[in-house]
Amino acid sequence: MSYSHQVLTKLKEQYPVQKLFHQAVEEVLESLDLEFKKDSKYQKHSILERIVIPEREIHFRVTWIDDKGKVQVNRGYRIQFNSAIGPYKGGLRFHPSVNADVLKFLGFEQIFKNSLTTLAMGGGKGGSDFDPKGKSDGEIMRFCQAFMTELFRHIGANTDVPAGDIGVGGREIGYFFGQYKKLANQFDGVLTGKALHWGGSLVRTEATGYGCVYFAQEMLKERNQSLEGKTCLVSGSGNVAIYTIEKLQQFGAKPVSASDSKGMIYDESGIKLDILKEIKEIRRGSLEEYANEVKSAKYTSIKDYPKDSNPLWAIPCFAAFPSATENEINENDAKALLKNGCQCVSEGANMPSTIEAAHQFINAKICYGPGKAANAGGVAVSGLEMAQNASMHPWSFEVVDKKLHQIMESIFNSASQTAKEFGEPTNLVLGANIAGFRKVASAMIDQGI
Repeated sequence: MSYSHQVLTKLKEQYPVQKLFHQAVEEVLESLDLEFKKDSKYQKHSILERIVIPEREIHFRVTWIDDKGKVQVNRGYRIQFNSAIGPYKGGLRFHPSVNADVLKFLGFEQIFKNSLTTLAMGGGKGGSDFDPKGKSDGEIMRFCQAFMTELFRHIGANTDVPAGDIGVGGREIGYFFGQYKKLANQFDGVLTGKALHWGGSLVRTEATGYGCVYFAQEMLKERNQSLEGKTCLVSGSGNVAIYTIEKLQQFGAKPVSASDSKGMIYDESGIKLDILKEIKEIRRGSLEEYANEVKSAKYTSIKDYPKDSNPLWAIPCFAAFPSATENEINENDAKALLKNGCQCVSEGANMPSTIEAAHQFINAKICYGPGKAANAGGVAVSGLEMAQNASMHPWSFEVVDKKLHQIMESIFNSASQTAKEFGEPTNLVLGANIAGFRKVASAMIDQGI
């Protein structure tokens, strides 16, 4: 039994119900076997046994009062996974599905994603099972204040710097920061995703989507291809999806799809971005409204999806940008994409492809950018926001966007060169995992036990 298999087996015994966490660890460890055969120092220092266990798991109760005066109770979490190369960095997610399993999967991914950016950031993740949908601004504010009242003692500009994620945007970050400032009596860069007029960074809203397209561009450039004039599929309709669509259109591509929790749209003539932004960013409505307003769009309710596949991925395309949630592309979806001519998949979401789907892409040798590489643009600009806060000097949109583009190019080059080192030039999953791991593992060895 290999070193990585021993560690994975023990981990599954220790945490038998945390299936998403198992999947995230397995995806990384299966890439690392080649590195372990090459260098025995990792086993000598028990690096794997250490890196798969969070340095700290913080679970807490959040009590708050709703608009009717009733006391509500939620669970709060912060998983401080690894600080070998910098303060813990990762988002806060508010969604009913949030639990320790989800956050450990996300926090583990964050370790390697942050390492790949070349910035000094460790890996962490947090959130709550609180559902912001249907809540008033007052209820959102009171919940955020209650959440931060518990969290503030565990974070700091040089300790742990949370950001937003699903269910946590600029409004929530503002409420968090106000409460943190009141409790800690200091104004520092403890959160990223802040409003521009009090410490936020330009391009942060667009960063993950833009970065995902920049990564696709780098993959295609190596094969003398481009996105110009190509039909592209995008899932999701939040920040990542919207700004993926925006950057694709700027590059001359034609994105034709979007999705949300209720269904999907297919607009053969190309997504009308102004209408999509109006519905999702201002009205906070459903994509069914888009189909009602745009005659060329077809809407499919999630109730009509087949049980074993997602119809969005059955649409013929040149490139796909899964930007919604984990495991949204299964093996059947991957086969459909490949059958219909897809030559590039760049992941905007975290782990949107199952292990079986990822194997399909890797074996087909298409351009495949795994999430920890392709969607690192968001945390990269969060790191740039930290740098701006530390210097007390904001940068222009053009400066931040240029730095983002350079970071995504650097991530691609690092993953590509590492993959070539092991004789698998098209396997960027292998390359990204090993490149991200090496930096963190070396720091852990340097810092002792």
